[in-house]
Amino acid sequence: MATAFLGAGFGLTVPVLNTYTSVFNPDRVDRAVLTLNALLGLGTALAPVLVAVFVGLGFWWGLPVASTVLLVGLLVVSLRLPLRAGARASGAARQARPGLPARFWLYAAFATAYGICETMNGNWSQLDMTTRLGASATQASLALAAFWAMVTVGRVLFGAIGRWLPERVTYHILPFVLVGTFILISVLTRPHAAAGIAVFALAGLGCSALLPLTISFGEADLTAISAAMAGYVIAFYQLGYGIAAFGVGPLQGAGVSLPAIFGFTAFIAAAMALLSFFVAHRRPEPAGLPSAESRPRRAAGTTGPLQSNPQ
Repeated sequence: MATAFLGAGFGLTVPVLNTYTSVFNPDRVDRAVLTLNALLGLGTALAPVLVAVFVGLGFWWGLPVASTVLLVGLLVVSLRLPLRAGARASGAARQARPGLPARFWLYAAFATAYGICETMNGNWSQLDMTTRLGASATQASLALAAFWAMVTVGRVLFGAIGRWLPERVTYHILPFVLVGTFILISVLTRPHAAAGIAVFALAGLGCSALLPLTISFGEADLTAISAAMAGYVIAFYQLGYGIAAFGVGPLQGAGVSLPAIFGFTAFIAAAMALLSFFVAHRRPEPAGLPSAESRPRRAAGTTGPLQSNPQ
């Protein structure tokens, strides 16, 4: 029952947070959504630490009680805020038509593939570390912590360097990073626990910006369903999560080894890399970078062709 409520809370809260973040920051949607999801990742990484602290103090129940008190306080404060989504979301809702645009299914496929790739690292890294790479329980926990920490670091990093590395380019590069990490994970052998930790950390970097950018790209691209886009993307991400979380066990029971499953996931990451070019091909050139049209205007007042001016 508790797990069901946790799932409902996640499924209802995260899409709304992403939607509000994009609506409240219309001029820098990609960076805002990346920052929000970095904070979500930070909470994910801190949760095991807080569990260890409360268990060490001898009252594990203190953590859910403290979380409840903090959430109630947050809700009380939020009651005074209007939290109106604004003209963008309401206008999109009014213009929404029955059914989903055909391009939506590109985003749905990408989110599902991403959910599989993230969950293979997040759910199965510890088992792979202990059973195949000869890692201790501490080293396996460190690999998982490194994965989630790099997910958070990557979201902060790519949000900060968006002026120099366009989000569209990041979106194309990261799936290839995942392809490489899954291949490395599948070929690592005992006793390479330290290498396993490093590879899972790299996998966290590869996962980091993909889900937030899928949400922000979709909201900008599919304006007719922009208010609901975050919820749709999270739903298909959860579908991918479920496939990886519950599908690996039966595959192992059928005789498929965990390294082979990681190797097969490299093909899913490769499919994501291909999909990224279809999903993000409509992205405009970042405002922080000079476009082909803007360069001549900055040279206004000069005579002759732009290249004749040494400036």
